[in-house]
Amino acid sequence: MADVTTENPYGLVAALEQGGIVAQFIFGVMVLMSVVSWYIMFTKWFEQRKMMSEAVDAEKKVWTATSLKDGSSKLDKNSAFRQLADDGMRAFDHHEGKLTDQIDQHEWVTMSLNRSAGLISTKLNSGLSFLASVGATAPFIGLLGTVIGIYRALVNIGIAGQASIDKVAGPVGEALIMTAIGLAVAVPAVLGYNYLAGRNKTIMEKLNTFAADVHGYLLSGARIARPAPAAPAAAAKPAGK
Repeated sequence: MADVTTENPYGLVAALEQGGIVAQFIFGVMVLMSVVSWYIMFTKWFEQRKMMSEAVDAEKKVWTATSLKDGSSKLDKNSAFRQLADDGMRAFDHHEGKLTDQIDQHEWVTMSLNRSAGLISTKLNSGLSFLASVGATAPFIGLLGTVIGIYRALVNIGIAGQASIDKVAGPVGEALIMTAIGLAVAVPAVLGYNYLAGRNKTIMEKLNTFAADVHGYLLSGARIARPAPAAPAAAAKPAGK
């Protein structure tokens, strides 16, 4: 006798079919939240990895060059560290404006570097608020599906007049599935947010240190170019020869 394949009446597909448009909408929202969360986590991780590599390049190439301008030109044109160095040099060189000439050069360079670092920080943190929102709201969205599933179970009990397992198994199963999906969306988002925020803090520490070094170099009297080493003096001839 051939085996008869029966479809699982309590699986995810069955739960969505029984739950109707509301359950399907809630499921779609959580899937969308999960997809966007994972996209943000992967893209931000690669961005952070690139910036950590740029920090190593800046340490090796900038401060071993003959000038800050020459050192920054060795960095990638999209490097955040090159942006900091270029903004610092631009502020140092162009401090003769109708408004900026009333600001001390030391303060003007400091403001320019802080502004540049702030823009980089904003870019680094973009998307993290979405992860935080997903982590905070996904369990409650899943809970909404849970409430709807339990409500349907109570309705079935009321219609049947008794709490038979076949009347409540489907809605209760739907409720549990929605709860599990909400947690499955929220937990990675929370962990990803904490991980990425910690790495952003490390990157900003490196950027602020580099900005402080640029600030100190520009205003230390070294200017932009490092003076070329003087040629060694010719040895004096012995007397009488």
